[in-house]
Amino acid sequence: MFKTFPYRSAVATALLVVTAILLSCAPGEPEHHDHGVAEGNDARGDSHGGTVHLTDAELAEFDIAVDSAGPGIIRRQLDLTGEIRIDPDRLAHIVPRFPGIVRSVRKKTGDPVRAGEVLAIIESNESLSPYEVRSLIDGTIIEMHLTQGEVISDNSHDIVVADLSIVWADLNAYQKDLESLAVGQQARITAGGNVPPHSGDIVWISPTLSESGRTAIARVIVANPDGRWRPGLFVNAEVITSTVEVAVAVPKTALQRFEDRTVVFVKTAEGFVPRPVRLGLQNHGTVEIREGLAPGERYVSKNGFTLKAELEKGAFDGGHNH
Repeated sequence: MFKTFPYRSAVATALLVVTAILLSCAPGEPEHHDHGVAEGNDARGDSHGGTVHLTDAELAEFDIAVDSAGPGIIRRQLDLTGEIRIDPDRLAHIVPRFPGIVRSVRKKTGDPVRAGEVLAIIESNESLSPYEVRSLIDGTIIEMHLTQGEVISDNSHDIVVADLSIVWADLNAYQKDLESLAVGQQARITAGGNVPPHSGDIVWISPTLSESGRTAIARVIVANPDGRWRPGLFVNAEVITSTVEVAVAVPKTALQRFEDRTVVFVKTAEGFVPRPVRLGLQNHGTVEIREGLAPGERYVSKNGFTLKAELEKGAFDGGHNH
């Protein structure tokens, strides 16, 4: 005969089976992945963008420079424009003393002359005797208003001699710039072409502003032994307004833009990794690193775009250069 189970036991057994089935079908709790990705320009941890492995031979082949992070000086600078001018104390307007006829002209525009050298011979209208017109200073003839046979009767017939061995770089400073400027600050003057840069100090700042451009003049004296700094030449100037020593400074060539962040490629035991950094003070060539690069760490200071290209290539191919 078949043995029957009590009704209550059968119900309990059924409930246990149903519960087991429901539990086996329930979705598991999703895993939690924390990649530690820094947002914006934060410098928390290495980028998850990958690692680039390069041998010393490859570094040399791609001209990639690796340096040690360390302190540096950030020179804050002000960019100005200006013009080369003649020092009026080195300029001579030589005018014939008596009216007469120009019998001969010994020099022409552009010729160098010495003080006391004869420039022209004039026949006086009164005495009919010739007299000499001599240079008053050493320099170069920049204007000649005498021609042979010309009749001269006033001071419009003159010769202008300039000593161009020293000239002025007059820099235009707008009102907003004046708070940063001071006599004694160093300026680097450039004119492009074959004119080598000149470094000198600001020796004078005009006490008034020009009516036309509303600018003041900041003046730098420029040595001009070979005559390359020609009066009228347009110039650019970088004026050092302050210097600040910082714990970590790198050349701007070390900075790369990767995954929408500013990074520096840092050398680790595994290879070169793009490290997000936070920037501080900077000028045209150097930048302070406030976070993301510690003193003593090795980093790529030049041609880091080669490493960036390798990482982007790996991401495009569906993998990383690990």
